Amino acid sequence: MKIFGAGARPGQPSVYHHRVLTVPNVLTVVRFMGVPLFMWLVLGAREYGWAVFVLAVMGGTDWVDGYVARRFDQVSELGRVLDPAADRLALLAVGLTLVLAGVIQWWYFAALLLPDVVLGTASLFYFRNHPDLPVSRIGKVRTAFLLVGTPLLVLSKLRIPGAEVYLALAWLFLVLGLLGHWVAGYNYFWAIVRKGRGVRSERRTGEPHGGRDGAADDGGGRL
Repeated sequence: MKIFGAGARPGQPSVYHHRVLTVPNVLTVVRFMGVPLFMWLVLGAREYGWAVFVLAVMGGTDWVDGYVARRFDQVSELGRVLDPAADRLALLAVGLTLVLAGVIQWWYFAALLLPDVVLGTASLFYFRNHPDLPVSRIGKVRTAFLLVGTPLLVLSKLRIPGAEVYLALAWLFLVLGLLGHWVAGYNYFWAIVRKGRGVRSERRTGEPHGGRDGAADDGGGRL
């Protein structure tokens, strides 16, 4: 079964539409809404079982919205920005929640946050906006590891058989996810720098940014 890029039709490149109300965008909004619910379940109600369920739903919508967008030609300009933003918000908010709940240490959240701070600063410096880079394969694998490891970590806090096994598996996925997070961040940073320099050069010369620089941008972003 194809996990990454599932739903894509061979030979038919994605066309970005300007529609806002699409099924993938609705699913992404649902993912946004799952963040405060998860925070309340962990910090307020202390219902870790339901918190795991919410995380599973959030992780499921991350895959389903991409599949629907590609399979039914609902890839949109809004979704291209909204989907990764929802992923970042979810991972950071969930990480902060688990720190506050005493489930993980601050170093984990700092390791998760620092690359995003660097990338956000670089994007503002070069573009004053979103750099509009394609999501890399490493970035997708990173997100998958973190989305699996986090609910396993929460699950290990329940009084259930095999909690120690869940804890070990959780940290295996989380460490791999953090490593992928830093590798993806490194590559995204240089992709932003290359594209940003090209854009600045275009502004100075008045010539379209493309050719060799454009190819470098694509390679740097996709990995």
